[in-house]
Amino acid sequence: MKSREMKIAAAVLFMLALGGAATLLPGGAAQAPEGHGEAAAHQDGEHHGESAAKAHGEAAGHGDDEHHADSEEHGEEDAGLRLSDEQLRVAGVELEHAAPAELSARLSLPGEIAFDADRTAHLVPRVAGVVQQVAAELGQAVKRGELLAVIASPQLSDLRSELAAAQRRLELARVTYERERQLWQEKVSAEQDYLQARQARQEAEIALANARQKLGALGAGGGDRYELRAPFDGVVVEKHLVRGEVVDENTAAFTLSDLSRVWATFAVAPRDLAWVQLGKAAQVEAVDLGMSAEGRVAQVGNLLGEQSRMASARVVVENPGGAWRPGLPVQVTLAGAPRAAAVSVAEAAIQRLEEQEVVFVRRDGAFVAQPVRLGARGQGRVEVLQGLAAGEQVAAAGSFVLKSELGKASAEHAH
Repeated sequence: MKSREMKIAAAVLFMLALGGAATLLPGGAAQAPEGHGEAAAHQDGEHHGESAAKAHGEAAGHGDDEHHADSEEHGEEDAGLRLSDEQLRVAGVELEHAAPAELSARLSLPGEIAFDADRTAHLVPRVAGVVQQVAAELGQAVKRGELLAVIASPQLSDLRSELAAAQRRLELARVTYERERQLWQEKVSAEQDYLQARQARQEAEIALANARQKLGALGAGGGDRYELRAPFDGVVVEKHLVRGEVVDENTAAFTLSDLSRVWATFAVAPRDLAWVQLGKAAQVEAVDLGMSAEGRVAQVGNLLGEQSRMASARVVVENPGGAWRPGLPVQVTLAGAPRAAAVSVAEAAIQRLEEQEVVFVRRDGAFVAQPVRLGARGQGRVEVLQGLAAGEQVAAAGSFVLKSELGKASAEHAH
């Protein structure tokens, strides 16, 4: 009986469980009515929309803050470099005001120091032979008439023999002439014999003079020694002889140049030919050595080069100390007529930044790189045609420090 009751209770519980599930699934309280469900969904969508909008607003606000931060950073960069007077003093930056000035227009052209061709000689032996002695070394300064080399020459021996023979013939011709003259005066011989003797004497004198002239032109020493000597004071700039070498009249032996005066040669474009006139004063400057010298234009070519289409010109430069060496690059500067510049700054104020000329102008306490267009130069100043007004304060000496600081700031901003 008890078992039967337990079975009935289990069956009731099972039915109750099925009824509860049915209530929960199709129409029970756990499932909201249709209208209530749509409202709930709508409220939930609105809730999510508000959350998304809020999130979007926060994101937008955050982006705007970042934008403002970037703008402020760019604004600080555009505002220029701010350095105190003490910082400028320590950095060696000097300030000046752009001001009017009278400048002389100047034309500066690249050039090169060259030998004075009027004082440079390419020496060759005047006879063929063998080099016995080389007395001069490369770079040696020699005096006029100083021995450079000695050459043993069979040709020279032949010339000396010719001279000796000419002397003997002349002596014989003179004796014959005197005898024939005396016989003709005594009416012993015919006048024709006397005249022939006189002609033979004259021919012997001419032959002797020619032999002496040949030896004298060679500057020959004793025997078969040919002595090559310096024709003027100068420096041996080239040497091509060695002892034992066989040479002839076409052998380049030495190049001797008087370096007490040199040429500064340069090329001139057709548009600049009006600047370069004979006798005009010019300044020659060797930037690498920190040297400068004054000279005058000594030559301007009448023809233009076939390849360069430029005219050659030169300035004569005195070189007593030998500091101006041939091959040295130089700048040749010629001055024009004075010109009044409405705005000018010191040359040290000009810096090159991003392929353009700039000056660092101090405005509202900050230095700004101001692009400028330049004009004439002279007396250490440069004319500013555009980009700067008279009275504005600029960095002059030491302005390169500001250029360096600006480069550092740009690099930091890029990172």
